[in-house]
Amino acid sequence: MSKSQTASSHASCIGPNNLGPGSRRSFMRLGIAGFASMSLPGVMRLQAASPVTSANSSSNEREKTAVIMVWKPGGCSHIDTYDPKPLAGSEYRGPFSTIPTKVPGMQFTELLPRQAKIADKFTILRSMYQGAGGHPAGSMQLLSGDSDTRDKPKPRLPDWMAVTNYLRAQEGPRTNPLPAYVGVNPPTSYNGPAYLGDAYSPFSVTGDPNSPNFVVPNIGLTDQNETKRLARRATLRQKLDTIERAFDQQGELGALDEFETQAMTLLTNPRTKDAFDLSQEDDRTRDRYGRNTWGQQLLLARRLVEAGVEVLTSSLRGPLCGRVNNWDDHAVNHHVFDALRFRADAYDQAVTALIEDIHERGLDKRVLVVVTGEFGRTPKISHQPSTGVGNASAPAGTKQPGRDHWPRAFSNLWAGGGIETGRFIGATDKRGEDSVERRCGPGEFLSTIYHHLGIDSSNVLIKDFNGRPTPIVDHGRPIPELIS
Repeated sequence: MSKSQTASSHASCIGPNNLGPGSRRSFMRLGIAGFASMSLPGVMRLQAASPVTSANSSSNEREKTAVIMVWKPGGCSHIDTYDPKPLAGSEYRGPFSTIPTKVPGMQFTELLPRQAKIADKFTILRSMYQGAGGHPAGSMQLLSGDSDTRDKPKPRLPDWMAVTNYLRAQEGPRTNPLPAYVGVNPPTSYNGPAYLGDAYSPFSVTGDPNSPNFVVPNIGLTDQNETKRLARRATLRQKLDTIERAFDQQGELGALDEFETQAMTLLTNPRTKDAFDLSQEDDRTRDRYGRNTWGQQLLLARRLVEAGVEVLTSSLRGPLCGRVNNWDDHAVNHHVFDALRFRADAYDQAVTALIEDIHERGLDKRVLVVVTGEFGRTPKISHQPSTGVGNASAPAGTKQPGRDHWPRAFSNLWAGGGIETGRFIGATDKRGEDSVERRCGPGEFLSTIYHHLGIDSSNVLIKDFNGRPTPIVDHGRPIPELIS
């Protein structure tokens, strides 16, 4: 039986174990004191997020396919990066010159010289589109397949990351002490597990991995006395629960045991601390990615998937973007071209290093790297007064250029995953306004990622809050050029 058949047989028409306020993330925040003090009525609502962990990873688990998604929140201008239009009018093409890449016939703008030199190691999809112009709805379309064009405060459907975490959990116990799904400063605003429940959200790592004081809490206790004390409290709680098990009709306590085992493993297994410890990388490698937040985020991403994490998301946001901390380059936010120049070097270096590292370390068949945002930016340049001075933005009131939301056409990058690289797929029209060749929407995007993960998205159904079997993708098939 194939991995996709296995996932389908386990997942079709089964319902997730939803968690209340005491979710895995809440539990991890409680720390040692919370571990011992949770009340039985409260813990009986909990379900296991990803079954049992232990110290050693099996060879089968190490070989599981994985995905790193690098997210550009706000949407990146395709015309100023991967899909330049040098023959378009000045109100469209922007100020950047085009440069050749290692792939004949494929040009980038001058902002991406490092990626241009390794273009034989990835494929550019130039014909993405989706139907929503707002950040919430656009993100939900691309990450969960929700076709609604209205912006909502929270997702109606679970994103592909939570779905994968949920389906992989049904396959059997994890033997790796690391969580299956980790977000390193993950996208958080418009995505989530929806009806799957918080148990299938990422183990979230926040902060600046480039900071000398960067630490990940609630992993790898080094104090042996604390570890022993924690183990004694766990044993005491198990003894107190013995009488309650006679009344446990639904098996919640068994699920809680698995949940606690995972939490205990994160806290006490030294492998978890090692996996998150960037100081174990040599200086040359850290320099290669860039000694900045984005570079070290993507280095940590590679380090974690190599150690057995199966879904890894990392959002390139914050001060490296410019004044408003994202890629939303409206004229009121940023001088779009100054903003792209401001962030280009860190972006180009980090993504290049990640792709090269994936290949050099023999991970390019098992690990798929996807670099994208929720949409592109308007091909036609607009001009508006700035709302504030700062990096990549003129003083308030100064008229400056910008590009607005544009879901009708955008580009994303695909590397690893055993795919054929060194090419570009699809095309936009002469101004970059519409995808006109090999058009690919959210269904194709999601199906392609699921295919790499061994999930047959056309056959998998998961019950929603109302018990209705809901397809994880209701349209679209994997993009043939992007599957191995």
